[in-house]
Amino acid sequence: MNYVKKIIEALLKSQASVATKFISDKLIFRASRITHKGKFAKNRVEILLIIGKPNFAEREFIKKLKKAGEPFPVKKIQLKFPKK
Repeated sequence: MNYVKKIIEALLKSQASVATKFISDKLIFRASRITHKGKFAKNRVEILLIIGKPNFAEREFIKKLKKAGEPFPVKKIQLKFPKK
């Protein structure tokens, strides 16, 4: 549960849209911010939490990590920001 707390904190502090923590080559923790438009959108934050297998883009990133010799779990949380 410590990983969940860390990725949610990173997501909220950085205003990113997705925060991902790579635990192993078969397990990831990902928190995604769900955005809404409208009158009350500024007053709430919805976060989708995914714990499981990596998707295609994350598997490609894992291949690059292995090639570079990065050990698992990866220390830094990977952040993705929304397009402007």
